[in-house]
Formats: sequence, structure tokens, C-alpha cells
Amino acid sequence: MSAIEIRGLRKSYRVYQKKEGLWASLTGLFHREYREVDAVRGIDLDVEQGEFVAFLGPNGAGKTTTLKLLSGVISPTVGQARVLGHVPWERENSYRRKFALVMGQKNQLWWDLPAQESFRLHQKIYRIDPTEFDRTRDELVDLLEVRHLLGQPVRELSLGERMKMELTAALLHSPDVLFLDEPTIGLDVIAQHNIQKFLKHYQQQRKITILLTSHYMKDVAALCKRVVIIAHGDIMYDGSLAGIVDRFSGHKELTLQFADDRMPSDLARYGEVLEIVEPKARLRVERGSIAEVLSAVLANHSVEDVSVEDPPLEEVIAEMFALTADQSRESRDANRQPAQSVTQSS
Repeated sequence: MSAIEIRGLRKSYRVYQKKEGLWASLTGLFHREYREVDAVRGIDLDVEQGEFVAFLGPNGAGKTTTLKLLSGVISPTVGQARVLGHVPWERENSYRRKFALVMGQKNQLWWDLPAQESFRLHQKIYRIDPTEFDRTRDELVDLLEVRHLLGQPVRELSLGERMKMELTAALLHSPDVLFLDEPTIGLDVIAQHNIQKFLKHYQQQRKITILLTSHYMKDVAALCKRVVIIAHGDIMYDGSLAGIVDRFSGHKELTLQFADDRMPSDLARYGEVLEIVEPKARLRVERGSIAEVLSAVLANHSVEDVSVEDPPLEEVIAEMFALTADQSRESRDANRQPAQSVTQSS
């Protein structure tokens, strides 16, 4: 049985369409127009026990909504989901002890108290055996190198230090499933690397299931073998990281180093010129034309070094998001329906 099973999961919100002006505001007290917004639109997904899966998408794609549904924070409009055999929105105590949710933009620790006080509160909430609590806490704070900060008020910690404390709090009860929503948002490069290193080590040691949302592709590349991409509430891709480039990028980047500083003046004939730093040039070339272009370059110019690479992952993802946005816009225009009018009595 999969750790996470989702079938036809949908979450819709009814949004009030407020019009501009005083008269429109007064009219809105009695006659309101609404439209249905689908945050998640009937997705199907399975995640096996012990998988570390990236859940990607542009802002407003439905990533956080999905994590909230799987955490039982909100209930779906329609559809089914099971996490470790539990229906999340039934909010069973036995399920609450099996998962943890960490949201990079929200705090679960008491702002004016030292983190160690919040940790003790977690111990009571989850009824963790004192000996087990001490052992787990000590292991986590040592792995994250924050033992010396346990007595310091949370408000005095840096953003990276607070995130380490948030992760410690989330893992004190040793959950089997961890939902991470932008855990490295706003962190500097060193803090991001430290969080990545910890998550990779912890997941490999404990074999827990982790579903990660992030806009930092370095998080994804460092941690996840499987990627699920959601856009406008629909799953657009489910597969390997390498498969994204193969499927959604139609070009490669060709870097040429010319001999004797002889930079050709006709580089544009081979592809789109991205950068020239003599004696090197970087071109964007259609994927299917690489062999032909290389043959032509080598036949006509003296080249000392050649490299062919896939475009940066961030670029490929951005292109994919733009493509899905265009497709979704066309679909909405084709199926656009007028907003519903609802009369309310005062």
C-alpha cells in the first residue's frame, strides 16, 4: 500500500466578485456575484513509503492547498485521499502522531519563548516518552548544530536558525510522513545548503516519506529523484528530474572555445547567441540539430574545446509554467461561464 494515495481530489472556493464604487458596494449588500475557483482540480497521485518527492508549480498552482488537504487542515470539495491508511480531514489523533507539516512562511514556535520551551509543549501534546523525547531532541539539535541556541528566544534567531528549530519541532514525535512547504524560502545559500544536507541525511536514515514544495531548483536537484509538477490545479508531469528536460526543453546549450582567439563573425548562423566572452561563445541550438551544427562548426572553424549541456533546470521549468499557463488560459476562454448571481436578504 502506498504511503499517500489521492484519487480525484478537488478543492474549490467560492469567491465574491466585488465591484468598484460606492453604489456597487451598497448593491453588493443585497445582490452578490460569485465565481468558483478551483485550487485543486481532481488530481490523482500515489507516493510510496520512503520516497522523497518534489511537488512543484507556479504561485497559485495548488501546491500548498494540496499539502493542507493531506494534513487535514482543510477538507476537499470532492475526492478521496489516504495517508498511511488515514483520511486526513477526519483528524484522528492516531494520524496526527504520524505526520508533520512545516511551512516556511508560518511559525509553530512561541515567538517570545526559547525553542526548548516549545519543544516541551510538543512533548506534552504528542505524549512523547521523556526518555525518547530527550534522545530525539538531542539527536536533532546536534545534527542541525543548534544546541547552543535552545535557550535563546525565537524572535532573536536568524531566519535560518528559526527554520532549523521548526524542523526540530516537527520531527520530535518521529513522524512517518513529512510535508515541507518552502522550507528554504528567504534563506541564504549557506543556510539552504545546511537544510538540504540535514533533510537528505535524515530521510536516508529514517526512510520517511517526504513531500516537498519549493521554488528553489537546487533543493529539488539535491534531494528528489521524482518530481510532480502541478499547474492550475492539474498535475502536468510526474517523473524523473532528467525527464523534465527531455520532455519540455527543445534545445541544448553549445559552448565553443575557438583557437588563437579567432572568434567567427557568423555565429548566429549556427544558433541563438547567448553569450560571447572571447575566445568562448555560448549558443542555444535546437536539440535535433546538435550533430549537424557541430559538424558545420568543426568543418569551418578551429575549435579547441566543445561542451554540450542541457539548459538550466530553472529555465526549463519556467518555460513549462509559461506553456501550461497559455494552455490553461485558452481552456478557460473556451469554457468561460458567467458568474452566478445570489440575492441575499438583509
